[in-house]
Amino acid sequence: MRRGSCRTASRRDLTTNVLSNILALAAIFMPPAETGLEGRWRNPNGSVIISITPCEESLCGRVEWASEKAIADARKGGTEPLIGAELLSDIVLRGEGRWRARLFVPDLNKTSKAELRLLGLDRLKVQGCLVGRLACKSQIWTRAESP
Repeated sequence: MRRGSCRTASRRDLTTNVLSNILALAAIFMPPAETGLEGRWRNPNGSVIISITPCEESLCGRVEWASEKAIADARKGGTEPLIGAELLSDIVLRGEGRWRARLFVPDLNKTSKAELRLLGLDRLKVQGCLVGRLACKSQIWTRAESP
């Protein structure tokens, strides 16, 4: 056995251990990876923008902007204020690009179960059912630009 080969092996082991420790520390201090669902989303008619962000142990979506008509419709339904209202709550990953959640419909002042599904990077299908699986409605929301 050559004299230098032991030193080379020891240096490699030391380098590997140092790199492993650095990666472990980085994983601890890095923020959790985004799910692809986080960000700003606009409803189909452009009257509401929600922001989906981490909330406690899941994700939630709060109204960040709303048109005057959407605000008036929500007020008629008994929801005031609309800005800041949590439309999506308890968002939990169910599989690749799919989540379950609770959906609040402000103009009806009702909450239902919902399913969310990413359709590419910039489109989100939101489906909610008020009465079991009988009264269901779905919308395709689009990712909104940052302010």
